[in-house]
Amino acid sequence: MTSAELDGVGISRIGLGSWVMGGEGWLASLGAQFDRDSRATLRAALDAGINWIDTAPYYGLGHAEEVIGEFLTTLPASDRPMVFTKCGVIWRTADEQPLEILTPASIRRECEDSLRRLRVERLDLLQVHWPATDGTPVEESWSTLAQLVTEGKVRWIGVSNFDVDLLRRCEAIRHVDTLQPPFSLLRRDAANELIPWCDEHGTAVLVYSPLESGVLADAYNHARVAQLAPDDVRLERFEVFREPALSRSLAFVSRLRSIAEGLGCTVPALAAAWVLNWPGVTAAILGARTPLQLAAWSGCDSIRLDRGTSLLIADALRETGAGSGPLAAPLSAESRAE
Repeated sequence: MTSAELDGVGISRIGLGSWVMGGEGWLASLGAQFDRDSRATLRAALDAGINWIDTAPYYGLGHAEEVIGEFLTTLPASDRPMVFTKCGVIWRTADEQPLEILTPASIRRECEDSLRRLRVERLDLLQVHWPATDGTPVEESWSTLAQLVTEGKVRWIGVSNFDVDLLRRCEAIRHVDTLQPPFSLLRRDAANELIPWCDEHGTAVLVYSPLESGVLADAYNHARVAQLAPDDVRLERFEVFREPALSRSLAFVSRLRSIAEGLGCTVPALAAAWVLNWPGVTAAILGARTPLQLAAWSGCDSIRLDRGTSLLIADALRETGAGSGPLAAPLSAESRAE
């Protein structure tokens, strides 16, 4: 497992995502998940060299954090992974839309709740999950997170799903340690402004959904998508599961499959490697239900894509019309000289 750095601390280039560990029975559930499978996947991730886990209170309305916290207690302190969690998404009941609340009091309450569920004395990273919709100025929210760092309750602070304007407003108060944007072969728009801004300001980029909820893991076809329940969160939230994006995406995955075969790797490993090869990306969050799913993209951080392979992928994106955003990263000075 290769590593990057976050403020001088080594982090694996892959972090394990825990959305699925929230299980079922809440609005944005990804379906049933046995806690024993989650624990086995956490163990497999550590064995594979992954040293951080991404989670959020919203995943199972606290359940994912509880599963992770229980798992941490079974490990010697020296073996424990870092845990990155979030704040700002508040729910009343399991079947109601959450609210994006970022008042100072709410942030502090969420921080204490996460510390309790995770059974730790300090959060390694606390991120704003989504921009506030309650009218709280981002300056107030960000100042509160900065105070939590000063108080020793949080090590680093970051944001998720922010645009450049919000990043600038936060940076003016206190450095933004991390940004967590969606970024994949099918959602490439973060490469336009967000990733360059972070590169310029020394903000680590931890991208999420590099496999687009399984579409880029070669886990779906038209028939399987048609079998999803009408209220499945993927149909509602992710354009890639709806037409015409679905057909374009599946056509691209078919092209990607042949490229992966030529490289001797799996489709999910290649899709994740493409993200990790993008300049300015620090690390990527990949989810898995079981150790077997984790193994499907294992080793993706060691795949180096040459110019020829990158052009093949860009051609496949262009010809299928899949996704949006730049088709390939700008060539470095070294590549231009070749």
